[in-house]
Amino acid sequence: MSTLSIDLLMLLMLVGALVLWWAFNRGGYRGRIAVRVRQVNTDASTEAASSSGDAPKKGRDFVRRVMAPLVRFGERMPLFTPDHRLKLAKDLNKAGFRSPNAAPMLIAVKFASGLIWAAAVVLWVADLFTLGHVLVIRVLMMFAAFMLGMIVPEYMLDFYSRRRQKQILAYLPDALDLFVICTNAGNSLGVGLRRVAQEMALICPPLAAELALTADELHLSGDGARALQAMAERVDAPPIRALISTLTQSMRYGTPISQALRTLSRLERTAHMVRLEETAAKLAPKMVVPMMLFILPAVVAISAGPAVIQLVTSLKNL
Repeated sequence: MSTLSIDLLMLLMLVGALVLWWAFNRGGYRGRIAVRVRQVNTDASTEAASSSGDAPKKGRDFVRRVMAPLVRFGERMPLFTPDHRLKLAKDLNKAGFRSPNAAPMLIAVKFASGLIWAAAVVLWVADLFTLGHVLVIRVLMMFAAFMLGMIVPEYMLDFYSRRRQKQILAYLPDALDLFVICTNAGNSLGVGLRRVAQEMALICPPLAAELALTADELHLSGDGARALQAMAERVDAPPIRALISTLTQSMRYGTPISQALRTLSRLERTAHMVRLEETAAKLAPKMVVPMMLFILPAVVAISAGPAVIQLVTSLKNL
């Protein structure tokens, strides 16, 4: 490790320490509000646990104590505007993370990821390039790695959100069929959603969680259109929006929804089969390159190897 790398690493550690000191000691008015809100939420959850008679587990308390500094740092981090924090909260909500501490935790993870990437570039990557020994180039590479490290957690969150959305859409036709059965049995919207959520809990937990949350919001607020619209914003997929539109129109005009849901279920099942067929049709072109690189050389070696060996032996005997 060169002296320049050590100096830049110490500078990076100094900047990180200054940011941590500012966040924990000079967080400002927003930091004090966040601390007070967190205390109120903690007190409320503790009272609810004590009233229900369930003692908090030691494992959860340990995790909470470990995560508390990260959450406090994320709440007071000065590099993120309120609009950006709101966007992160919406993205986390789409991915299924609905805890009040999810956004501050993600901000702390983003900052830690940026520091790790910057330190890795200073210690190892910069020495691989010819101009990496120049101070200006090394500093620019360090800041570029820091920005890239800050972006990586958001891409990982987006990947997880899209995978969760695909899982919800894959089991949506089955949920619609169950919901048709519930409506034919005379269940209301809230009871039907909760019943379908219970049946789908083992098959598709993300879809069951969304349906259960929608049923809870409908039970607490009594506004079905608002609860359904909140579900459409959380999942953010055209099939879910079509389902929400169907249910909203049924509640507004009093029309029966069994036939509409049955038709929507048939369409979604057909669309799912089309997506599966499209994925299967794409496998053949995608398999060409791996077959040429890995399978074809082995086949050629097995089939033509003995003949080549005999030819070489015959040429040596001449």
